[in-house]
Amino acid sequence: MIYVAVGLSAGTLVGMAIILSYVLGWANKSFHVEVDSRVEACINALPAANCGGCGYVGCSEYAEAVVAGEAPVNKCTVGGESVVVALADIMGVEVEESFPYFAIVHCAAYYDDRLGRHEYLGEQTCAAANLIADVQGCIYGCLGFGDCVRSCDYDAIHMIDGLATVDYEKCIGCGTCAKACPTNIITITPFKADQILAVTCSNKDFGKDVTSVCKVGCIGCKACTRASDIFKVENNLSAIDYDAYSPGDLENLIKVAGKCKRNRIEFVGKKSEKDPGKN
Repeated sequence: MIYVAVGLSAGTLVGMAIILSYVLGWANKSFHVEVDSRVEACINALPAANCGGCGYVGCSEYAEAVVAGEAPVNKCTVGGESVVVALADIMGVEVEESFPYFAIVHCAAYYDDRLGRHEYLGEQTCAAANLIADVQGCIYGCLGFGDCVRSCDYDAIHMIDGLATVDYEKCIGCGTCAKACPTNIITITPFKADQILAVTCSNKDFGKDVTSVCKVGCIGCKACTRASDIFKVENNLSAIDYDAYSPGDLENLIKVAGKCKRNRIEFVGKKSEKDPGKN
């Protein structure tokens, strides 16, 4: 009797194993999805940083978008030109001119430059302070609590006297600092040269209102627009058209920077022996 029971149990198990094997085999064939081999090739070419700087959740999602034709091959800010060339080779497309992307902080007001600043005793984060009125007079500028610093995995941005300051030797343009900033004063911008001009202010108020809250803010005087076509003033704030920006016209760019009465048009980027901002 015992042997019969054991035999029946073993037979049942063997039968179930055969049936399950058949079902799994059928499911594998029925639900199999062909994966384009170029996706894996693109994933291998990417740096696996998964930083999100390309606008996608991670390198795998970006690779799929590239192969699907939904994204260009030059969106990886971490990999730079070498990754662009590799992806272009995999996709069989021509490499378009690409530039490295870095962060620009559009504020230059240190603590002493900010008027109407009050002691804030709440949660020491920019996100929390941004919800409170009267932390400082300028509602557009850097709050100085370092959310951007904590978000950066590359130690590329620091707080100096209450102002977020980019270390361009370490910045890879991943964009995490820009996402962390509640006042949106950080942009990820293509650098056509080691140093480029930037408007280091974000205040959109009229000039007299700007001077009442900040010692250095842009007053929208339009002197820059009269000096160069790459500038425009919108909502009382100067802005640069980087598509039209030409680093080869360095002498003129230096002159334009000198036209700003508040010195808010500055060269930013990697320092070199010949710093154009010092000429």
